[in-house]
Amino acid sequence: MELRVIEKDDTSLSIEIAGEDHTFMNVLKGALLETEGVAAATYDMNPEQSGGQTDPILTIKTEADTDALDALETGTERIVEKADAFQNAYDAAA
Repeated sequence: MELRVIEKDDTSLSIEIAGEDHTFMNVLKGALLETEGVAAATYDMNPEQSGGQTDPILTIKTEADTDALDALETGTERIVEKADAFQNAYDAAA
């Protein structure tokens, strides 16, 4: 996965995530919205209105006491935890 930081300050982050689609981006956005300190999380994948951009751009806005990069790390850890829990439940059912 290739990431490119577009803009970053203490309470906001915009990154391009190469090669991903709506499936992954919706999972990531959902995990971020469940993360404490995250005020908003969204992504844009509209190449015709974005000057030809085809890779999604994720934007995170956080509260004053939460670093946006730390929030991204916490959100991605939440995805790993949920995927592991799903794998364990699947294995137990099989």
